[in-house]
Amino acid sequence: MTFAAAHSTAAASFVPDAAESVLPGIAHVAAAIDGAQRAAVTSPSASSAPVPALRGEIAIDLALHHAGTRRVRIRYEAVGADTLPAVVVAGGISADRHVLSSERYPEAGWWQVQRGLGLDPARQRIVAIDWLGADGTLDAPIDSADQADAIAAVLDALGIDRVAAFVGASYGAMVGLQFAARHPQRLQRLVAISGAHRSHPYASAWRALQRRIVALGQLQCDEADGLSLARQLAMLSYRTPAEFAARFDAAPALEHGRLRVAAEDYLEHCGARYAARVPATAFLRLSESIDLHAVDPRAVQVPTTVVGIIEDRLVPIEDIHSLIERLPQAEVRLLRSQYGHDAFLKETLAIANVLESAVQAGCDALETACHIDAEALA
Repeated sequence: MTFAAAHSTAAASFVPDAAESVLPGIAHVAAAIDGAQRAAVTSPSASSAPVPALRGEIAIDLALHHAGTRRVRIRYEAVGADTLPAVVVAGGISADRHVLSSERYPEAGWWQVQRGLGLDPARQRIVAIDWLGADGTLDAPIDSADQADAIAAVLDALGIDRVAAFVGASYGAMVGLQFAARHPQRLQRLVAISGAHRSHPYASAWRALQRRIVALGQLQCDEADGLSLARQLAMLSYRTPAEFAARFDAAPALEHGRLRVAAEDYLEHCGARYAARVPATAFLRLSESIDLHAVDPRAVQVPTTVVGIIEDRLVPIEDIHSLIERLPQAEVRLLRSQYGHDAFLKETLAIANVLESAVQAGCDALETACHIDAEALA
C-alpha cells in the first residue's frame, strides 16, 4: 500500500455554507500540486459540446439480505456519451442520481463542484442511482450489499459490462466496497472517500439517537419536527468544533425570555429543508443501512484509493488505517479539513486532485483490459 498526505489549513474568515467557490484551506492544498496537475483540476473540460444525458427506471426482483426477495424499482441517471468509460458515483444517504448538471437536466447536481474537475462528463460517462429506499416505499432493512446489487442491475440495463471506476463518498464508499467485493470483474478501480468496512460504534450510537428522535416525533404526531431534530443532530456529526467556533462564535442572545445560541438558525434551516424533502421511512431505513454495513476488506480484490479526513468524527482515522492495512491493493490519501466528514463536498480542489488521478488510472486500466479481451477474441 502507498501512503500520501495532504493538508489544508483553517481559515481566519469563514465562507457561508452555501458558497461553493474556492473555500478556506484549499489554497494550501492547491499550492502543493505541480503545474500540470493543478491545470488538470482547476480547468473545466475544453469541450463545450452538449453532453448527452438520460434518466430511467428499472423494476427487478432483488434478493435483500435481511428481508427476502422484493420487487424494487431503481431510478438512475447517466451523464456522458455511451462510448465513454463509465464511472459509478455514489454519495451519502441524502445523495441521489443527479450528480452533475447537463443540458437536458440543467439543475445543479449534488456534486456539481466536481463537474469538469474530478468528474468530467466530456471524458467519462457518470452513472448514479437513487438509493433503494430513498422514496420511503421500501420499509424493510436494507443492506449496503443490496445497494451494490442494485447498481449492478442498472449497469446490466445500460449494457455496461465493466466500469473504469466506482467513486463512493460516505455511505457511497461503503456501497463501493461492497460492489468491489461482490462484483470485482466489473470494476477497474475503487475510490472510497470517508467510508470504511464497518460503522464505528461511536457513529452508530449517534445514529441510533437520531432514529429514536424520529420515533419520538412519530409518537407525538409530529414526525416532521422529529426528523428535523434528527437531521440537526446529524449535522453536528458531519462537521467539526473548529468550523463552528469560526462560524458561530457570537454571544448567545435572549429572545422572548429564552436563550438562543448562534448556530440554532443554521441548524433549524438544515433540519427543516431536510424534513421537507426526505420521507421519515427513507431516513430511518438508510440510517439503519449504514449501521448494518460490514465487509471483509480482504474480499476487495481491486486497486483501491482510500481517502480519510483526519478531523472526521463519523469515520475515525483509526478505521481508515484498519481498512487500508487489510485491503490487498490500496493507496491512501489523508486530508485535513475543518469540514470533517463533509470535506468531500467542501474541499473542492483537494478532492478533485484525488479523483483526477484515480479515475484516470481506472480509465487506463479499462482500456488495457479491453485491448487484452479483443486480442483474446481475435
